[in-house]
Amino acid sequence: MLQVRASPTFLASTTSSSSSPSSSSQAPPPSASFGRSIQRRGGVAGTASFPAAAAAPHRGARRSVMATAGTVPAAKLEDADALIDSVETFIFDCDGVIWKGDKLIDGVPETLDLLRSKGKRLVFVTNNSTKSRKQYGKKFETLGLTVNEEEIFASSFAAAAYLESIDFPKDKKVYVIGEEGILKELELAGFQHLGGPSDGDKKIELKPGFYMEHDKDVGAVVVGFDRYFNYYKVQYGTLCIRENPGCLFLATNRDAVTHLTDAQEWAGGGSMVGAILGSTKQEPLVVGKPSTFMMDYLAKKFGITTSQICMVGDRLDTDILFGQNGGCKTLLVLSGVTSLETLQSPDNSIQPDFYTNQISDFLKLKAATV
Repeated sequence: MLQVRASPTFLASTTSSSSSPSSSSQAPPPSASFGRSIQRRGGVAGTASFPAAAAAPHRGARRSVMATAGTVPAAKLEDADALIDSVETFIFDCDGVIWKGDKLIDGVPETLDLLRSKGKRLVFVTNNSTKSRKQYGKKFETLGLTVNEEEIFASSFAAAAYLESIDFPKDKKVYVIGEEGILKELELAGFQHLGGPSDGDKKIELKPGFYMEHDKDVGAVVVGFDRYFNYYKVQYGTLCIRENPGCLFLATNRDAVTHLTDAQEWAGGGSMVGAILGSTKQEPLVVGKPSTFMMDYLAKKFGITTSQICMVGDRLDTDILFGQNGGCKTLLVLSGVTSLETLQSPDNSIQPDFYTNQISDFLKLKAATV
């Protein structure tokens, strides 16, 4: 019999990484002029929080993310068929689950084929904002995987979708600290933007009396992973957030590390977000995992009951927390950033329902039970 633990409640001020209780997905301050005042799931009214239009189906009772006392340790996945049969949809993280860098993880194509043959819906959600959904579609194709663009949800898309959901004015502009993926998704949504890679070569000549101008029509600053990050961008984004009334501060994610190559971990988007947080003293609204914005969006788009979803990922503080916040079953794979030692550490309070080495274990465990 397949048993899963109760999933925690989403509280916008407590979806933090395991390393810092301050890394939260908070809404902009009440001065933000583009949001709708709605009731958060935690019972606290706020402005520009996750919109009612993207509300997920009823998820039933949940316990608080912070209520870690008596947490049930994750079970090693032994019966793959039972888990597969218990859900309708599998949501997969990409980096560390499907691929590492530009290298496909062994057994992924066969595993996805197995799940599709059993009639399961597959969705791929990534916090990496460097590519648009269309660009990610090309990456899947290059790796030999057939994935529809409608099955891909990147945090670059989530940023544009969030702005659409709050009716962000089309006469306002978005300053981007990030890469091409964010720009492309903003363009598709019809938003004006500036910044991005084109600001990567810009420098500030600090001399007596120098005053840096900025566009007063910027109504939102979106920060994502940025390999062209520099001081010019930090100052420009800071000026917009601090001096433009109601300017939103959105982050695609706060991941500490990412997989740019399969050889080692690299500093993630959280390092760029942290710089802007440090200079503005404002918490960003995070649209990527573990925020439930994408989960709510997916549930509405596909008509999914979240209890019929299994979230599969390699990070505890983003993927697994994302699934738990959304009321899903959760499976941690050890093919990415999380080791078994970290999972079972007394210091770790985030426990998935199950864990396994990699998703191709579905094939091995299925064969073992035949």
